[in-house]
Amino acid sequence: MEWTLAGLFGVSALLLILSISKTFQASRAQHKRIDMSHISIMQEINNIQDSIRNIELEMEIVMKEAGIQLSSKELSFIREVLDLYKRNYSIESIAEKKQVTEIEIERLLAPYQSLKAGRGNVAHEI
Repeated sequence: MEWTLAGLFGVSALLLILSISKTFQASRAQHKRIDMSHISIMQEINNIQDSIRNIELEMEIVMKEAGIQLSSKELSFIREVLDLYKRNYSIESIAEKKQVTEIEIERLLAPYQSLKAGRGNVAHEI
């Protein structure tokens, strides 16, 4: 009876050690997968940042070549107005939000408006 109890105790200790070993290996594999995902995401972020830098440089070059001289404040204002317009805000609501006249907003958006605005003008003339 004592030998059986000692044998069972030994087997349980062996199984405990085996279980801890397997858990440690699984944990290590999971950390490795997480690290690989992290590296992949960081590479994607770096690629996106490089693309953004390139776009900013290209925009600066185009503005220099075209002779456009806008301050960063003016450029930011135009960008915000255009963003609101592209998200289908009305010219009136954009003017109210930016606290400028509707005429000023229409002047800023004129180069970016599609043919849709031209069809609307015909309807108003009738």
